[in-house]
Amino acid sequence: MSNAAPVELTDVAFGRHPGRWPLPPAHSAGEHWLRAVAAAGQGRYASALTDLDCLLRATAEGPLASLAHSTRASFLRQLGWHDTARGYDGRGWALSGGAGEAAADALIGLAADALGVGRFAASARALARAADVICTADAPRPAVRLAWVSAELSMVRGDGVGAVTFAQQAVGRAEALGSTRHAVKSAVVLAAAHCSAGDLEASRRVAEAALAATEESGLVPLRWAVASLLADIGSDTRTKAQVTAVRDDAAAAVSRWGGVWRSR
Repeated sequence: MSNAAPVELTDVAFGRHPGRWPLPPAHSAGEHWLRAVAAAGQGRYASALTDLDCLLRATAEGPLASLAHSTRASFLRQLGWHDTARGYDGRGWALSGGAGEAAADALIGLAADALGVGRFAASARALARAADVICTADAPRPAVRLAWVSAELSMVRGDGVGAVTFAQQAVGRAEALGSTRHAVKSAVVLAAAHCSAGDLEASRRVAEAALAATEESGLVPLRWAVASLLADIGSDTRTKAQVTAVRDDAAAAVSRWGGVWRSR
């Protein structure tokens, strides 16, 4: 078999072309994970869940299975189901072996789950454990995610300056990673952090650029997120009605592709 498919899947999941569709077929458990990550980045959750189910039928134990559970948890959080996500992240942690990328992903997921239900101290503890794991592992992707959730925790605690600092770390780490999806998500987090710090001008500037990037790269869930922010703070380039239409169109696309919004 040619190695073209895994290379292409890696590029969509963690490279420069996250909007490619249709995706190449998967021929291994690892390729099913890449395919799931790639599809979910576009908002195609039904497709992504099918690939995770295929992965877990082939590999029910170990780090790859751990990543599958943590990835499913991330889908749930993106749709507002933080309490449900916790169980999947817990399974991810149990299967991770306590070290490496899978362990870091599970811990960061648990931190995000706790944050989403108002358990801020528990979130901070999970982030500290994740940081320790990342320090002993070659895990540049989880390092970006660690900065995202650290920024989000700072926001909900009212520390806008700290949120901006963590979000800027995420931007730098994402640039080094070379993933368009991580770069755009980092920009969305930075826009929200500027908002939490009271700098609406900077927030709008970063959010406008991020919105354009989501449209160019086919990252529909991130388009919904940044349009939701702009609907609240106002856009310098689009009317309220235009921003709201972008937000609602993105939400509708996610629903058509199998996503179930908790708040809708």
